[in-house]
Amino acid sequence: MHKTQIEIRGVFWAVALVFSVFLVLPTALLLGKSFLVGGESGLGNYTAMLASPAFLESFGNSFLISGVSAALTTALAFFLAYAVNNTGLPPLLRKFIAGMTVAPMFLPTITYGFVIIYSFGREGLLTRLLGFQVLDIYGFQGMLLGYTIYTLPIAFLLINNTFKYVDKNFAIVSKVMGDGPVRTFLGTAVRPLVGTLGAALIQSFTLSFTDFGIPASIGGSFDVVAIHLYNEMLGAIPNFGGGAAVAVSMLLPSIISILLINYLERYNFRYNKVSRQDIVKSPLRDAVCGAGSLAVIGTIAAVFAVMFVVPFVRNWPYEVEFSMDRFMRILSSRGLLSIYGNSLWVALLTALLGTLLSYGAALASARSGLGRVARGAIDGIAVVTNTIPGMVLGLAFLFAFTGTSLQNTFLILVLCNVVHFFTTPYLMGKSSLEKMNKGWEATASLMGDSWLKTLCRVVVPNSLGTVLEMFSYYFINSMITISAVIFLVGARTAVLTTKIKELQHYAQFDSIFVMSLLILATNILARVILGGIAARCTKKQ
Repeated sequence: MHKTQIEIRGVFWAVALVFSVFLVLPTALLLGKSFLVGGESGLGNYTAMLASPAFLESFGNSFLISGVSAALTTALAFFLAYAVNNTGLPPLLRKFIAGMTVAPMFLPTITYGFVIIYSFGREGLLTRLLGFQVLDIYGFQGMLLGYTIYTLPIAFLLINNTFKYVDKNFAIVSKVMGDGPVRTFLGTAVRPLVGTLGAALIQSFTLSFTDFGIPASIGGSFDVVAIHLYNEMLGAIPNFGGGAAVAVSMLLPSIISILLINYLERYNFRYNKVSRQDIVKSPLRDAVCGAGSLAVIGTIAAVFAVMFVVPFVRNWPYEVEFSMDRFMRILSSRGLLSIYGNSLWVALLTALLGTLLSYGAALASARSGLGRVARGAIDGIAVVTNTIPGMVLGLAFLFAFTGTSLQNTFLILVLCNVVHFFTTPYLMGKSSLEKMNKGWEATASLMGDSWLKTLCRVVVPNSLGTVLEMFSYYFINSMITISAVIFLVGARTAVLTTKIKELQHYAQFDSIFVMSLLILATNILARVILGGIAARCTKKQ
């Protein structure tokens, strides 16, 4: 066998080994645990789960709140993406709208609940400014707001990306043919995005259904399945078999969502060529879209504004004079700095190992002579990791590695994050590598270079921008995740998001907001630095 093939197969088997140990094994153990009742195999956990009014209520609540929020999110995301791509708004305003829409991605979802409490509660910032309480923060209304803010960036990115490939000449043709504004809008803006709109709806639903952070902070008596799972595992009387059964039930919506997204792919339009035709002028359309977009992002900004206020006043809401005392006292706390160091350490290691793993998998899939089965196996791994919710994966790790040397270590957190966030970086890498000249490796081989040398000299430098984007994705998501690690942290390995959950019980919201600001500042700084380098690398290519 040629040395190049040996090296490529080595990469493939390394990827396969990692996912066999840290995905297949934990998931199989979780599934097996769900069938164990008193040391014997059976369906007792499932029959008890389905006979439980508490589970059925939480499952129904999850479907209800996730469905409503997904529909609202998709409509708002489409409106914002339309304003950014299909209007004559000034370029800076369009960039501002796009940037503000995705900004909540830099914060953990558990923070969303606390800013909603401090914004819309009886003594909340917006309540005090408006003179009345706008909504009931605990339960359906508060969670609907939180889920919408949480899933809006993802839905917007999906729809916004597709809008870039919609030929705007069709709108002109439609008008020339005598179509009215509504028919033109439906035919040239909505119809080409049907597949993407469906994908955004499904993705928003799945993210809401499996989220733990928002219901953990403002769920109140409106129980959802994520909280039900948490209580089964970490309640007063842990029920591991019952918790495993609930975790398996959480996989069903995710599996169905993947199947539906693949089905909806057939409804996406594909143009042979996308024109750069100028957008038809319409002052009324631009005014409506501009005002509406600013209203949406203004509402989001108003919700999070309290996070920048509470840590910098003497004693909210009784003494609202500006003061840095509380902020500096919390920031200089030894415990906080230690936990912040833990978060940075976990995020950096996750980004490094995750980027190596996902890039290696992308190489084996996109730039190798591996057979269809091997390449299909890697794509299958990406589908599975995208299907398993963070809480389910964390629980699977708990069952698989309790009692081993990995328990209560930083490494188990890193490995869980690497597997959890694998899909998107892998797809980024694969897409980039597939677009490169397929003959580079063959040419280098004829010149006597090894595959690894070609990789370091040619392939990686030409995809460095994508590599940095992959690193950035892993880093940011590792800083904000809570569902994937909530079952795995120990006293020594606590990270900022799990510490926020702990401080909730002591009502230390000032500390929570300072921690959230640390996460936000760190992620923005990482994104600016890595994004800037990535953009510079892309220009050089």
